[in-house]
Amino acid sequence: MHDTGSDDTSTGSTGSTGNTARPSRRAVLAATAGLSAALTLPTAARAATPGADRRLRALISRMTLQEKVGQLFVMRVYGHSATAPDQADIDANLKEIGVRTAAELIARYRVGGIIYFTWAHNTRDPQQIADLSAGIQQASLGQPRGLPMLIATDQEHGAVCRVGKPATLFPGAMAIGAGGSRADAHTLGRISGAELRAMGINQDYSPDADVNVNPANPVIGVRSFGADPDAVAALVAAEVKGYQASRVAATAKHFPGHGDTATDSHTGFPVITHSRELWEKLDAEPFRAAVAAGIDSIMTAHIQFPALDDSGDPATLSHPILTGILRGELGYDGVVITDSLGMDGVRTKYGDDRVPVLALKAGVDQLLNPPSLDVAWNAVLRAVQDGELTEARLDESILRILRLKSRLGLFGPARAGRTSVERAVGTKAHLAAADRLAERTTTLLANEDRVLPFSPRTEPRVLVVGADPASPSGTTGPPTGVLAAALTELGFTATALSTGTAPSAATIAKAVTAAQDADAVVVATYNVAAGNAQQTLVDQLSALGKPLAALAVRNPYDVAQYPIVKACLASYGWTDVEVRAAARVIAGRVAPRGKLPVPVQRADDPTQVLYPIGHGLTY
Repeated sequence: MHDTGSDDTSTGSTGSTGNTARPSRRAVLAATAGLSAALTLPTAARAATPGADRRLRALISRMTLQEKVGQLFVMRVYGHSATAPDQADIDANLKEIGVRTAAELIARYRVGGIIYFTWAHNTRDPQQIADLSAGIQQASLGQPRGLPMLIATDQEHGAVCRVGKPATLFPGAMAIGAGGSRADAHTLGRISGAELRAMGINQDYSPDADVNVNPANPVIGVRSFGADPDAVAALVAAEVKGYQASRVAATAKHFPGHGDTATDSHTGFPVITHSRELWEKLDAEPFRAAVAAGIDSIMTAHIQFPALDDSGDPATLSHPILTGILRGELGYDGVVITDSLGMDGVRTKYGDDRVPVLALKAGVDQLLNPPSLDVAWNAVLRAVQDGELTEARLDESILRILRLKSRLGLFGPARAGRTSVERAVGTKAHLAAADRLAERTTTLLANEDRVLPFSPRTEPRVLVVGADPASPSGTTGPPTGVLAAALTELGFTATALSTGTAPSAATIAKAVTAAQDADAVVVATYNVAAGNAQQTLVDQLSALGKPLAALAVRNPYDVAQYPIVKACLASYGWTDVEVRAAARVIAGRVAPRGKLPVPVQRADDPTQVLYPIGHGLTY
């Protein structure tokens, strides 16, 4: 979920709930404390008690219709502060939302949640994030009948990460799939959850429960744990339990399954052609496992799935898929949230005023990041006033949302002894755990003539060349530089030469010339396709006859494009933690232990498998 749908918005009618003067902090705390004992459930509780539900229903009964509509929305907002963002962020908020600050957004629309993005300047550093979160909660609790907020982000780790260093960054899902350890998946969720919670983030749009069976999938790929539904299901369940043990709501996505698409739903409308029987065996298993693990929320996919609903509607707007299958057949009664309503996949068939209404009619509870909040908010309000939606239908979703807030302990006051950001985020213990975990994910795919590991004694001078894609949020990057620095620390004299994802003939010639002075070469590749200039670079470096190792820093399918290379590895990601782990494998400091979680087909005959699931060599 990346897209913002940043259309201009008019201020229009917003149904403001009136007096927004902030009460004293003592009054806010007193009101919150009064709810605390009644509403805060044990962390492990997945179902609300009848008594707690009665109290939550009583809260709902006192809400105005406008407050109810707002509670359904989770919205972006620009700025590092809830009340005093930079002027550029004020300008962006005015343009897109018609408010100046997060506090004004909450006062005007009474939204139930906020989503953080790096590009919205919400995530500069952990202490700032914690302060922003506290300001958002204060702004919401300070409203009449104020409620705590769900504060969310996409912290998948690997390719999609919103909070960077000094927070602990883990390998992404496909790397975890290569490690194959449920304990590691649980550790990732537990540590990441503890750090997010310390920063005031209480809902994470992770893990990705898609089964990636299409090597050409442009939007999921390494964000998936792999292609084996049972393995994916086990890791999804473990990570969910890890996050929720740290009192952060995990979110399995993208239901009913986005793993076999060749279209990016941010920019198009993918169609899944699986039969109902194949869906049951392939796509459904991880979501069943998530439900069994007590998943707090499930995110919908903006995909068309004719075998499940032949109406042509995206799953996000499909009553047969969301209510019939997810709620009915899978027995899920937690929060259902849309993927971003600014994405093209959900905007293709209906206008922005119809999408939120149809999503609620389909069975959705939370409406995420509409391109125009004013349009979406007023559309839902009008749908209730006109009788298309009942207020009772809104109450169903609000009850689920409030149950989640209660289960997360958000109705209780911030505990004085709560671990501070300094003690929880990016600690030595957490960083060491991420490094150890990463070492179990690097996969050695080929090692003819025992080219690897390299040794500082026999190959002291190493040239690192290759692609340097923009690093995921908050890593130092670029990958070639990180790899060279890591090899230098391990006793080599390593130099980095970035050649990019589409090197020119002159750049390739420069790399080949530089390689002639090296004892060994490491080439980092990024999503190599047939005829890609990266393939030419690898071929020309290989022709030198020097020890050469090719490291696929994103999709492991790259190996099929350079069969003449004797030593090939996959890191499944290019964050520092994954790249440094690969360096330790290349240097022989740790033995490669990762196993392919997806099959790799031959480039010259895609019907033939070059390396099957489970393939992986060691020293």
